Amino acid sequence: MAPAALTQVLRPLAHLFSNRDHPDLLVGLGVADDAAVYQLNEQQAMISTVDFFTPVVDDPYEYGTIAAANSMSDVYAMGGEVLFALNIGAFPDQMEPAIITEIMRGGAEKVIEAGAVIAGGHTVSDEEPKYGLVVMGMVHPQRILTKGGARPGDLLILTKPLGTGVISTALKREVAAPNHVAGMVASMQRLNRVAAQAVQAVGGMKAATDITGFGLLGHSMEMAKATGCKFVFNMHQIPLLEGVTDYAADFIFPGGATNNRVFFEKDVTFAADLSEAQRMILWDPQTSGGLLIAVPGERWPAFEQACQERAQAAWVVGQVSDGYGIEVRS
Repeated sequence: MAPAALTQVLRPLAHLFSNRDHPDLLVGLGVADDAAVYQLNEQQAMISTVDFFTPVVDDPYEYGTIAAANSMSDVYAMGGEVLFALNIGAFPDQMEPAIITEIMRGGAEKVIEAGAVIAGGHTVSDEEPKYGLVVMGMVHPQRILTKGGARPGDLLILTKPLGTGVISTALKREVAAPNHVAGMVASMQRLNRVAAQAVQAVGGMKAATDITGFGLLGHSMEMAKATGCKFVFNMHQIPLLEGVTDYAADFIFPGGATNNRVFFEKDVTFAADLSEAQRMILWDPQTSGGLLIAVPGERWPAFEQACQERAQAAWVVGQVSDGYGIEVRS
């Protein structure tokens, strides 16, 4: 759903389940975050999330891997590890069973890569195919990452380049170069598990989110509001998938980019010399995007080393400061 519609739908529900009545529900509807977290005991908290969507690529197996990686991402955004997952799918009655098998095989093999297991699921008939996972994970209650833990002085670290929405739209319009599509697919298939493990290995980090449907600026705004701070980005430091700049110059963007802009732009200030295309890239909805992590400055050298040891990319894209909203510098 578009952010404006989703906010309207959820607003009446946010306070139905209070912390007073459910003290073990550490993260729920009250404050928007990436997944629900329920404390089981002093050492364990359960993470629960669900995600599914229509195909973003033509190959059924690749679609399954991307959908699974995207579904599991919220567990990693909370700092956890995946335990098990359930398939959730909607498929046309006339679709070949072999195609559905390939979609689910892709999802299953990605779950295996995460060190987890698929334990069941549910399907329905629908005119348009949809696939994803219900995911259960685990995290220590004192090591949860939330959107609200950033502090002034933290560096903003991004673990994947932007541009999946742009390139997937170019693919739908049949103007995408094969090497650009391949790069997009590889990025979307990559789990955020290693990045989350690096965070936990170093410690001292409290705030993260994964960049998905609301784009970099939309999800950053959620973090900034939850934190009560200002996020400052440097456009020249933000990594982009190969080909994104060219497609953006032709103004090839998904409709979701405009939805994100309309809802969040009132709180965002851009440098005057940034082009319209550059600004729209930052609104681009991502599928299975990377983590945005607030890293205290003194922790950055250790975190950078932990990422390098794990062959995990990590770009410094900005910083947290006092104030409100988001500023994008050139």
